[in-house]
Amino acid sequence: MFLPLPGFLDIHRVGELYLERVAEVSAEAFRYAAENRVRPAREDPIRVAAFGIDVQVGFCLPGAPLFVPGAVDDTARALLWLYTNMAHITELVFSLDTHRVFQIFHPAWWKDAEGRPPEPMTVITAKDVRSGRWRPTRHPQESLSYCEQLEASGRYVLNIWPYHSLLGGMSHALVPAMYEASLFHALVRDTPTRFDLKGENPLTESYSVMSPEVKEVKGQRVGEFNQGLMDHLMTFDRVYVFGQASSHCVLSTLRDLQQYLERTDPSKLSRIHILEDAMSPVPAPPLSPLPAALDFPRLAKEALESFRASGMRVVRTTDGVGE
Repeated sequence: MFLPLPGFLDIHRVGELYLERVAEVSAEAFRYAAENRVRPAREDPIRVAAFGIDVQVGFCLPGAPLFVPGAVDDTARALLWLYTNMAHITELVFSLDTHRVFQIFHPAWWKDAEGRPPEPMTVITAKDVRSGRWRPTRHPQESLSYCEQLEASGRYVLNIWPYHSLLGGMSHALVPAMYEASLFHALVRDTPTRFDLKGENPLTESYSVMSPEVKEVKGQRVGEFNQGLMDHLMTFDRVYVFGQASSHCVLSTLRDLQQYLERTDPSKLSRIHILEDAMSPVPAPPLSPLPAALDFPRLAKEALESFRASGMRVVRTTDGVGE
């Protein structure tokens, strides 16, 4: 059954930054559960996870450091889907991109011959590092090795991002309207929300929630596959994926899920449901010619088709859970 929307929800405020209304949301949750006879999540005959990737202020609100165009509408659609299908969604799982100032993809890590940091969206190649065009401000050997390994993977090249998702800052937080949904779901379904942090190691990027882009640099272990989260997700009969951005963190997470399941149990690929209208790509940088690795909308589109071909389900928020 589709549930009614709660009274506190104002879908027009999804793109706003405000303090979450804990008292109002929690008070309505208990009334809502009783009036709509919503059962506790532990009684679900079919276990469904809603897996939100980086639905954070820094990516989803206008004016934020890495706002993804389209993210406000994506979040609004995801929220309407979550609320109306709440009786069938067993658990909410969210990743939180989590960074500090000095990380290999932030401007403070690099300087040019005049000592100036790179502008956001600057591409730094291993060739640039070897030639001295861009010089690391710390860990020089590891930084070069990282660039070489990242390029060798064929997935990305090092792109300098604006400072974003800084731990302790507002851009790190879940979008307020989505946080209210997580609180409401926890109380209505009597089950906690799961949060997984990613991206804290300064020597690697972690687009994927499951695994960093590079796991070892100059003999130093800088990350590993998140087996605990993988095992947890596979306790559900269906996992619905949404969030930002379809060209980066969502894409990389889905790729890791795909590759893991293809190795271990391909029959479980059909458990993954991709909410294609609740995610958007990062725009391509204004470069001419545009390197293929930086054509982010194209990468997202091609990846979606490869996921569909692998056996994952591509669905929309207008579809009911299980349809």
